[in-house]
Amino acid sequence: MEPFHYAFFVRDLQSTRRFYGDILGCAEGRSTETWVDFDFFGNQISAHTGPVTPTHHTGQVEGIQVPMPHFGALLDWDAFSALADRIRASGIGFVLQPRIRYPGEPGEQATMFLLDPSGNALEFKSFRNPEYVFTA
Repeated sequence: MEPFHYAFFVRDLQSTRRFYGDILGCAEGRSTETWVDFDFFGNQISAHTGPVTPTHHTGQVEGIQVPMPHFGALLDWDAFSALADRIRASGIGFVLQPRIRYPGEPGEQATMFLLDPSGNALEFKSFRNPEYVFTA
């Protein structure tokens, strides 16, 4: 897969750097007084200060309301667990706790949702069998 680029608004860079850098472990790239880039698990994200888009819990996935809009990353199975542990240790709450979907099936996956300090929703996923990312 090719890396993607995503730019979005945040309220301030100090809390953004702590969340994406210190808690999620994303290396910081270029920055100015109004934006900062991060290596978001092999992808480039750019956090710009400005008006934040409100998150609504209106998406429906198998009867569960998920925050919309959201973005995230697909992680290795062990990296997903390690990230969930770091998030728990930081004291940040989950919108949806880490859980396993489709246990024992080819598309078995772990997923979790949380909000950054500006209220942007993120989902992290991991597939036990990565070859099933795009198949039913």
